[in-house]
Amino acid sequence: MDQKPAAQGGTPPSARPAVPVRTDTALPGHLKPSITAVPVTPGIDLGAYVATDEETPSNETTEYFSRKVVDHELAASPVPVGKEQSAQGQIQAGAEAGKDFLKRLRLAAMGSQDSLTDIRSKYPNLSLSGNIISATFTVPHGLKYRKGQDWELKPRRGQSALFDSFAYLSSPDAPYNHTVVAWTGEIEQVPEELSPPGTPPATTVHLGSLNALSAPIPVDADSRAPPTPPLVDGLWIPKEDMQRLEYQLSHHKSIKTVPVWLADDTEGHEEGIRLKDQARWRRYAEHDLYTLFHYKIHEPTDGRAERVQWADYFRLNQKFCNKILEVYKPGDIVIVHDYNLMLLPSMLRQRAPHMYIAFYLHSPFPSSEFLRCLPRRKEILEGVLGSNLVGFQSYSFSRHFSSCCTRILGFPSDTSGVDAYGARVEVGVFPIGIDAVKVASLAYNDEVDKKYKALRDLYAGKKLVVGRDRLDSVRGVAQKLMAFERFLEMYPEWRDKVVLMQVTSPTDIQETEDPENKIASRVNELVMKINGLYGSLGFSPVQHYPQYISQEEYFALLRAADIGLITSVRDGMNTTSLEYVICQRDRAGPVILSEFSGTAGFLKDAIHINPWDLSGVAEQINNALTMSEEKRRSMQDNLLNHVTSKNVQYWTAGLLRRLINVLGSRKNAVSTPLLDRAMMLRKYREAKKRLFMFDYDGTLTPIVREPSAAIPSERVIKSLKALAGDHRNAVWIISGRDQEFLDHHLGHITELGFSAEHGSFIRHPGTTEWENLTEKFDMGWQAEVLEIFQKYTDRTPGAFTERKRCALTWHYRAADPEQGVHMSQECHKELENTVARKWDVEVMIGKANLEVRPTFINKGEIAKRLVTTYNAEMKPLDTPAHSPCDSRNLEFVLCMGDDFTDEDMFRALNGLSGPADGTAEVDADSCFSVTVGASTKVTLARWHLLEPEDVIECVALLAGVAAAGAGGSGGVLTMGEVNLAALSAVEDHIPDGVGEKI
Repeated sequence: MDQKPAAQGGTPPSARPAVPVRTDTALPGHLKPSITAVPVTPGIDLGAYVATDEETPSNETTEYFSRKVVDHELAASPVPVGKEQSAQGQIQAGAEAGKDFLKRLRLAAMGSQDSLTDIRSKYPNLSLSGNIISATFTVPHGLKYRKGQDWELKPRRGQSALFDSFAYLSSPDAPYNHTVVAWTGEIEQVPEELSPPGTPPATTVHLGSLNALSAPIPVDADSRAPPTPPLVDGLWIPKEDMQRLEYQLSHHKSIKTVPVWLADDTEGHEEGIRLKDQARWRRYAEHDLYTLFHYKIHEPTDGRAERVQWADYFRLNQKFCNKILEVYKPGDIVIVHDYNLMLLPSMLRQRAPHMYIAFYLHSPFPSSEFLRCLPRRKEILEGVLGSNLVGFQSYSFSRHFSSCCTRILGFPSDTSGVDAYGARVEVGVFPIGIDAVKVASLAYNDEVDKKYKALRDLYAGKKLVVGRDRLDSVRGVAQKLMAFERFLEMYPEWRDKVVLMQVTSPTDIQETEDPENKIASRVNELVMKINGLYGSLGFSPVQHYPQYISQEEYFALLRAADIGLITSVRDGMNTTSLEYVICQRDRAGPVILSEFSGTAGFLKDAIHINPWDLSGVAEQINNALTMSEEKRRSMQDNLLNHVTSKNVQYWTAGLLRRLINVLGSRKNAVSTPLLDRAMMLRKYREAKKRLFMFDYDGTLTPIVREPSAAIPSERVIKSLKALAGDHRNAVWIISGRDQEFLDHHLGHITELGFSAEHGSFIRHPGTTEWENLTEKFDMGWQAEVLEIFQKYTDRTPGAFTERKRCALTWHYRAADPEQGVHMSQECHKELENTVARKWDVEVMIGKANLEVRPTFINKGEIAKRLVTTYNAEMKPLDTPAHSPCDSRNLEFVLCMGDDFTDEDMFRALNGLSGPADGTAEVDADSCFSVTVGASTKVTLARWHLLEPEDVIECVALLAGVAAAGAGGSGGVLTMGEVNLAALSAVEDHIPDGVGEKI
């Protein structure tokens, strides 16, 4: 049933190799010789693939394919054609002419590029260094390791457009110095030959086949395995071999790369590094993010595996951050790529607040309804919002991102950006392109011409529909086959005249599939069904090749096609459609493209289809087959113009141009970075003298409509008790609440210190007596304020006045929102024009309230008093005489608050930690001032947290208190995922027992 049609002229094609017993099932698909060493083009004899003796060194084993040019390798300049040209030379000359044409198109599309001098002169305040650092998950090379020898670098499959962008930035055409920071990826160790020369090997498993025709054809492309058999003790790489790789990558001819080594600290030290379970670093991104971003949701689990995977994901991003900071200089531009590094922008912002950062997501971004299903959704969004610019493949993806920031985080957003942490994060659409000139040079050469001619001869008189996809659930291979079956059913006149050639390569994404719905099994069933229904002994309408194909075969396939069929059900960027357009420069075969592909939005002249509408796809296949030459040529010309003008150089330059414009147009607004919990924990552990100052409402507890209902939770009390129980810690609650409220809810924790009514009253730890700091001042102003407050209370239903000893507060939280805001504005004006002019008081606008207090009393004065007092004498800390307190000053200060009254504390701490001449009361690196809440807030604090729940998580992290609902202080076993990730980053390994059942 799988026999190929005979070529015209009566000569049957060469038979494909028979299926021998498989010997390489222990390897993953991309390393199996049975996949990588089998030609997809029928009718080609061995001579078309094997290099000549002059090309192949005598000491190398001849392969079935010629591998001189492989995926993503930059094409060398073609040799000029001489005067005496053969037929093939004439073809090559045509290819050269086409290449020149594409070069002209590229230059015309890009126009005159600004030099670095022009850019600097246009934006002098940016002080651009001219350096670009690109952070991507894996290096552009697959790595093979032999102890004591140079590393073998082979081009990595996939992400060709991204790697071409790196090559462009690293070329003389770009006005920048470019460096790539990336993980090494899983390193494959080449087995050592221990036998003396001439000794027959004990096994031939690791050797290539002597006869290329004996290479097995894969029959189980669904099987997956790690790149190399797992070693009990892992892969040990000595320091000298690590340095050898770093040198090779940093001196690579096309792309300068700085590798990131990923391992636990227990797996590496000064002598080298031990790599265990290398695939662990991609699990969270590929299992949770990739699937969800493609609208697939896993069944819920007990969360043990996710805790470990999230901790690895956090540490992965942390190690990237550390490596980037090693090479970063002020004025450098950092571009972060894809979902593996979504925490990195925020981590970089934490360490270098003025860094220029862009983030580009190459995959789709889901709607808020799907992203809500991700447990760590908040952390992912906050991580990306550390950028100055966030780029997406299509407008729908950018709109989903902005919507998620509003619906999940509560950040104001519009179509152009998000207001986050006191600054504006711009959002843009930058459809990625391909290197059209490079693709043309690879698609039109002698080797490709041979394979192209063989395919056209083999399927002479037939229409060839081509599909090439990875075999995963989002590529729509099953939908494509079902649509093709429907096509043959609806249009019987095309039976025996149309062939679908589908090539499926093994996916490199770690997916867990439902055993009852495995993709490979489903695809095989559909192929057999279609061939059984509509095939014959001499003809099969579907030719399915579950294998990798060589670069030459791939381009020959695209050139020979009459139709390119892409039916992905969710896709970020599909470069196959763009490469198909280049390869159809002469034939003008239509491309049928799924509307769910990221490229559909800007390939307007492609035939758009819904892959779930099988009859609709069938109709469009028929439409493409019957389309007039004039219409096909018109569509092709428009598509070719777009692909060659909106190429990878255009995309790269556009992204950088937009980032620089965004940076140049901002009004000195620097976003307040998200609190770095790992750094906070590290500083906390190092310190022997620590001071904590917490606001109450909106910080330790959420804001509620009725102030009396804001009572502390059991976890707040437990965390504060544990924190204050350490004799090295001084913990203070500095609130606008009165003494009675604080005594009632927190007074039983005798180790706590309190400041009530914004600093009017103070109670030291270990005592129950309150000290009135305002008893000597005239409070006659209160009567006048009470009269004004009462007037506006009568006019505003739901409003009321709260009377404290030293302050008066008018609340309108329970009133009608619009009326409350309006009346508060009127009341504020009246107070400013009357009481504030006569008395030494200030009118403060709070969260749904107005408060009047003496100007000489504020939280900043209390913060300053506490720092200087504890620095002068440590008796309030109750520090034993034997404690190793070598420093006179506090070594750790944490201050958290949510509203404008807390800005007084932040201002005071900035002043106390500001002097760099050694007279500072607190070291700036050990002083953590944190504002809580509104993302649009411009603050004096140095760090930001989103909500009171995050505050409690941070306190619990320092105090070692269990996660909410865990009960008890179960330590790391019951610690929340975010805290566990921070702890793992500090200790550089996941604590023992974390993945075990609690």
